[in-house]
Amino acid sequence: MTTTPQAARSVAEQQQLEAALTDLFEHKITFNQVLGFKVVSLRPGDVRARIEMKPELIGHYGYGRLHGGVISALLDPTGALAIMVAMAERHPGETTEQFMPRFARMATIDLRIDYLRQGLGRHFVASAEVTRLGGRVASSQMRLVNDEGSLIATGAAAYIVA
Repeated sequence: MTTTPQAARSVAEQQQLEAALTDLFEHKITFNQVLGFKVVSLRPGDVRARIEMKPELIGHYGYGRLHGGVISALLDPTGALAIMVAMAERHPGETTEQFMPRFARMATIDLRIDYLRQGLGRHFVASAEVTRLGGRVASSQMRLVNDEGSLIATGAAAYIVA
């Protein structure tokens, strides 16, 4: 069986898709608003998000370090966002309206976080790369660094995508 390659998205359609993904992850996922989740990059192979440190995110009052749950809550959607970007690359012929409902079928099925250093910093940047994009399950690996570039945590996640 041969398949016909799908036409690439126009620049305008790609911008619309990126705006829809940004709106979804920054505004429609309400908990991400609590975190202050901001999309930094949506390029395939370079998906990044950022949060600013604020008092509501402190886990240890004596040291002012980022709560471990916040670290997890930042890495999980960053991994999911990388999967969404990869799926968009896989389906370049779909319009934004055709593509965005794919998120409704997506869910985290496994998440592992390794806490490597104290979560100290003025801001934190999470990055993710897709390690597998199957028809039913996708996997990603994530990293979290602080404003000085110190690696704070890593993560690995699996998501149902069908």
